Amino acid sequence: MTDPCKPSVLFVCVHNAGRSQMAAAFLTHLAQGGVEVRSAGSAPADAVNPAVVEAMAEAGIDISAQTPKVLTTEAVQASDYVITMGCGDACPVFPGKKYLDWILEDPAGKGVESVRPIRDQIKTRIEALIAEIDTEPEG
Repeated sequence: MTDPCKPSVLFVCVHNAGRSQMAAAFLTHLAQGGVEVRSAGSAPADAVNPAVVEAMAEAGIDISAQTPKVLTTEAVQASDYVITMGCGDACPVFPGKKYLDWILEDPAGKGVESVRPIRDQIKTRIEALIAEIDTEPEG
């Protein structure tokens, strides 16, 4: 059930196994329930990248139970912010949504050492996003 008073954010990447999972987990954790969070992929993988799960566990966030989800038109329509991470034109565009494209290295096939800096970049962007959402006028 969506809460119309709560801002909502959808993170989209191709496989929904790395970047979008980390972003969704950080936003859920840092916004402490103040934002509705979704993530999806244009071509979802079978499972979340194990190196991503490990890197997030190091940051104190357990995403081991998450599963990649397919991107739906409904998820985009239900979100105030749509943040894409390398999915290009696969994401449908609707008027009245705020679209951001975050250029981040894809953690696919990389070990946890390579995933850590991507994780840290995502956390920094999430902190800035929370500040932006907090300053948005109520719609």
